[in-house]
Amino acid sequence: QENPEQGFLLLEDFGHRLYLDALDADSADRLYGDALGALAIIQACAPTDGLPHYDGPFLRREMGLFREWLVERHLGLALGPREEAGLEEAMAFLVASAMEQPRVCVHRDFHSRNLMITASPSPGILDFQDAVEGPLTYDLASLLRDCYIAWPRARVEEWVWGYFGLAVQSGILRPEHEADYLRWFDLMGVQRHLKASGIFARLNSRDGKSGYLADIPRTLGYILEVAPAYPALQGLADLIQARVLPALAEAASRAPAT
Repeated sequence: QENPEQGFLLLEDFGHRLYLDALDADSADRLYGDALGALAIIQACAPTDGLPHYDGPFLRREMGLFREWLVERHLGLALGPREEAGLEEAMAFLVASAMEQPRVCVHRDFHSRNLMITASPSPGILDFQDAVEGPLTYDLASLLRDCYIAWPRARVEEWVWGYFGLAVQSGILRPEHEADYLRWFDLMGVQRHLKASGIFARLNSRDGKSGYLADIPRTLGYILEVAPAYPALQGLADLIQARVLPALAEAASRAPAT
């Protein structure tokens, strides 16, 4: 809370216990339960007036980071016509799905490195300055398809459907959204993972932070896991499988030891 006119700023120390450090097979249900409860409050109660609109051009700019910073700058790959067409088909499909969804306040980095274990209520939520008004499943995908920790799909779907019930109770979703809900979640995750893989490459190339490169194969692996259920993603999946992942492995083998 703040009152700039009177010079007051209220800060709270959330401590040092990150979700990422505490998550394991035994703690995950409890910790994600707390996080999903907090997310429902944000989506049901947080105002969206004045927030930037997470619209089609915004989503496309983010996905463009994959091509610019990972494919071209980091890996030095040039795309052929078929690869260009496959990438464009996937991007158009992902934008269309995102724009179908109910619009809520989107944190945009709601994941295990920005959630802190605190005294009740928990979690403490960091890094909210880039919030936008956008698709309902974005933060859900950030949390449950985390770039830094992976879970079996069956367990992820349990949490996803648990949140559906909570969202319906909170008035965020309606029962008739059930038919589209899992597709929205899957495809929103693909959009985010394209963006994140580009950001990780940019952090290395522009900012000298090479540690994030190790997270790119996991991040792209989510796309390969989801793609078989969605034909419009096949060209993207082929590009990742045939060219991007082998080039990443080769680049990693040439990197100096740290």
